Amino acid sequence: MGERLRPLTLEKPKPLLLVGGRPLIHYALMMLRQAGVTEVVINLHYMGEAIRAALGDGTAFGIKITYAPEPKLLNTGGPLVALKDFFAGETFWVVNSDSILDFDLRAMVDFHRRNRALATLALTEEPANRRYSRIEVDRQGRVRRIHLLTREAVLAESREFRCEDVSAQPGTESDARAGNGEAREELLPRMFCGLSLCESGLIRYAPQREAFGLVSHLLAPLVARGEAIYGYTFNGFFRTVDDLESYEALKEEFAYDPPQLSYLKQD
Repeated sequence: MGERLRPLTLEKPKPLLLVGGRPLIHYALMMLRQAGVTEVVINLHYMGEAIRAALGDGTAFGIKITYAPEPKLLNTGGPLVALKDFFAGETFWVVNSDSILDFDLRAMVDFHRRNRALATLALTEEPANRRYSRIEVDRQGRVRRIHLLTREAVLAESREFRCEDVSAQPGTESDARAGNGEAREELLPRMFCGLSLCESGLIRYAPQREAFGLVSHLLAPLVARGEAIYGYTFNGFFRTVDDLESYEALKEEFAYDPPQLSYLKQD
């Protein structure tokens, strides 16, 4: 809904806000195209028809776009179940449309396959302001603990919520080490960048509810069970739009010191 970007999002959905002369969602699509992705499905809810009209069938990006309207919001995980036939047993990406990233996705694929991961999260070093949920990985990149902040905590930039039930609402802590008796070791704090690579088998672990969070209700319980959930830490470009302040800062950056994004060089 882009509530923290109002009044801009009263007239335009968040993925279509302009940065560097392009809608935000263009960057995700061009990044995927460069990595060899040929088919994308975009879930729609708020002002969905505006997104469909702006992107069309994907010909302009060299990809095929399918649309999945959500009359009722399914959160970040629910669409995976609804689209399981679309994935048809293939490995797939899940990408947020409010962030701009640039790194070698093929290297992340290699990492994912080498570790036989069920899901791999794109991670960056944890920011100092701690406004985001925290993912902790071991030296091999395996996710060992997930700290999730409720939205209220993020807005207040205050405290971290914890709950013993890792399948509950966001605000939980999932600790795989405590659950499986592994020796304690140093964990590296990271931030999730809204991009993940998943095996289709992940969907069979989905909770029995229509709407659920990808990280909070699906991945966190799997980490606690010791399943192969990994984090790929990259050093490339990453910016995300959270609110009006971060949006204005990103527009200014692109105006005065635009990043050299690899996938734009092809245009």
